[in-house]
Amino acid sequence: MIFININYLDDNFEMKKGAIEIDEGIIKRVGDSIPYSESDLVIDCEGYTMIPGLIDIHTHGGAGIDLSDPDITKDDVAVMAKYLLSHGVTSFCPTTMTVSEENNRATMKAVKEYMDEQSSEGAAALGINMEGPFISKTKKGAQNEDFVMVPDFELFKKLYDDYGGIIKLVDIAPEEVKDDFIEKASKLCTVSIAHTAADYKIAKDSFDKGIRHATHLYNAMSGYTHRAPGVVGAVFDDERVIGELICDGHHIDPAVVRTSFKIMGDRIAVISDALLFAGIPEGEMRVFGGQETSVKGGVAVLNDGTIAGSVTNLHAELKNLVKWGIPFETAVKAMTYNPAKAIGMENLVGSIKRGKKADLVVLDENLEVVAVYH
Repeated sequence: MIFININYLDDNFEMKKGAIEIDEGIIKRVGDSIPYSESDLVIDCEGYTMIPGLIDIHTHGGAGIDLSDPDITKDDVAVMAKYLLSHGVTSFCPTTMTVSEENNRATMKAVKEYMDEQSSEGAAALGINMEGPFISKTKKGAQNEDFVMVPDFELFKKLYDDYGGIIKLVDIAPEEVKDDFIEKASKLCTVSIAHTAADYKIAKDSFDKGIRHATHLYNAMSGYTHRAPGVVGAVFDDERVIGELICDGHHIDPAVVRTSFKIMGDRIAVISDALLFAGIPEGEMRVFGGQETSVKGGVAVLNDGTIAGSVTNLHAELKNLVKWGIPFETAVKAMTYNPAKAIGMENLVGSIKRGKKADLVVLDENLEVVAVYH
């Protein structure tokens, strides 16, 4: 299949016009023009823009599917994956919660089975994002305090081994660590600072030990002030760390989003942190992560008013970012290449480059999804 006359973002995320050839799910050629014959399938894309498939490395559910449901199955994961693909998300990291070990095992089992059998009908699961239970009770946010644990490398390693090493991210509050968890875990996957009461110094020390990621920056962590820079200041100050941003317009003010991009540049990975409510009507009370949750005015909240995850998706966030003044190329990179890099998979997905997976999204002039190739 050859796309011609297409505006596309090249592997440097610069806008070009030319042609792209894909063959058996892989990008074969990219250039100003590609010769073709009458027997080739050629698609004229004049007036449209092609970007890499979107990658959501932090999402808890969608289309009514809750990944923390103790009865979750691979078929449920497939429903969620199909919903994501319809919004241009071609890859994702199913994300766990602070629930019981048995419950997290159910999620990991379902995800592993989906990964073993997944087809092109749904987004590809790249691996698990393990958010909790190794967090701080004082910054638990919408996580269930009953299941919060001190970081336990032996438990983590057992889960990692039992499900074939599919854990790509593990979240921890570094001030709760009593041993060399960070050093050991960072040799297996990306370790993220999350749901933490750490100050600037503790955060910086944890980066020196191997943390390279910050979960939903600003949310459930110490903020940035002129005398106490906190975790946010530590992330600003360390070029090694990628920070997640939820760009739904509720979790972070657009002005803060703009400032964050100015400071961090390519160290931002836009995520949805979506719950099961994404893609379904508002108003219904559901149990999420063992706690009653509902959606009011586009925001998922617990009964006590605590903001939980979002009800958005990356495509909606892309439109938000452009509306807020973030350059299109920068916004796309923050939800394609940067998240792929955060989990060490940038050589497989995340940009339009020869040899990578042919995960491609076609947008019209209004940034609406016209087609998804996966």
